[in-house]
Amino acid sequence: MATSQAKLPQTVLLGVTGCIAAYKSAEIVRGLQKAGIRVKVVMTEHACEFVAPTTFRALTNEPVATRLFDEPEAPIHHISLAKEADLFLIAPCTANVMAKLAWGIADDILTTTALASTSPLLVAPAMNVQMYENAATKDNMVMLKERGVKFIEPDEGYLACGDVGKGRLADVDAIITYTLEVLGNKQDLVGKNVLITAGPTVEAIDPVRYISNNSSGKMGYALAKAALYRGAKVTLVSGPVFLPVPDGVMLVPVTSALEMLEAAQKYFAAADIAIFSAAVCDMRPLVCADKKLKKGGGSAALQSIKMVENPDILATLAAEKTASQVVVGFAAETDAVIENGKKKLASKGADLIVANEVGKGKVFGKDLNKAWLISNDETLDLPEMSKFDLAHKILDKCVLETNSN
Repeated sequence: MATSQAKLPQTVLLGVTGCIAAYKSAEIVRGLQKAGIRVKVVMTEHACEFVAPTTFRALTNEPVATRLFDEPEAPIHHISLAKEADLFLIAPCTANVMAKLAWGIADDILTTTALASTSPLLVAPAMNVQMYENAATKDNMVMLKERGVKFIEPDEGYLACGDVGKGRLADVDAIITYTLEVLGNKQDLVGKNVLITAGPTVEAIDPVRYISNNSSGKMGYALAKAALYRGAKVTLVSGPVFLPVPDGVMLVPVTSALEMLEAAQKYFAAADIAIFSAAVCDMRPLVCADKKLKKGGGSAALQSIKMVENPDILATLAAEKTASQVVVGFAAETDAVIENGKKKLASKGADLIVANEVGKGKVFGKDLNKAWLISNDETLDLPEMSKFDLAHKILDKCVLETNSN
């Protein structure tokens, strides 16, 4: 049974700090909105001295957070704000707020939200040139960059104080462009259908027991979210997982390998790109008992379970692909990762294999992944990165393959 939800826009939480450049934040809001982004604003107390919260409330049609206890009905406001954001952008960011971020100081609504946020953090500093060149500021920036915070460097020029130098807020268009880039909002899959399989399959032994594997589905769901953000119509055929379905993705829930094959076959012909990231069980019990099998008592039912091979979903559908379709498979290996990935590419008929090393606490259930992208033309050795970032790398390769077909 297929279910779908209306696509919701990505949400950028825009932090505004006490700087004369705060008025440019209104332009940032408008630019992001034109790109289809939902914007919510959180302000420091000093920012309100430069621009009234009413301005942002009128532009966004959203409440503007200015104090820790703004909303009585939301006593943990900074937590709810952090959870809503796909990206937290602070523009402009003063030296003071940057220092708080570096040292984990959380004494207002903006800094507490930043400390609670797990989404990418993007900072656009703005300050006097001497403040920007100060060793303390430089050290704070280095510290934040080492933690993965991304910066939009300030411009050089005439500053509000009358000095000339580096410290002026970066160009608004540059801030908007980089924000969209960090979001992965490339929109190069508009009009494309993307089919993704994800998660494990579950093969029943009896009504209470089954055979499965350690797949969490995180990679497949990251692929679905990334493809959706790039404008694709996404169909996600998923085994049982405990992950939220990205809004706008059509979910087709399945349990067994046979169900996954049937669902994938249904949507494969319409797919421009098909990515088979699911960890499909190689074998299944020949017969699923209709009652719970008992141990002991001389019964051999649990001591010997006859198994049969499951269908190879990747090979089956790759054999049916047209010249315009791109098919991607995954190779989870414990050794000889690249060699085995190349063998799988040749034997399955795929256009691309994403090979990674599993076991010893790697990949399964983790948020990071180290992978090799193996095609007939090249093998790309990618560093460890978030599964969402890896999803975009995979889709980048798919787009290249699509354009070359």
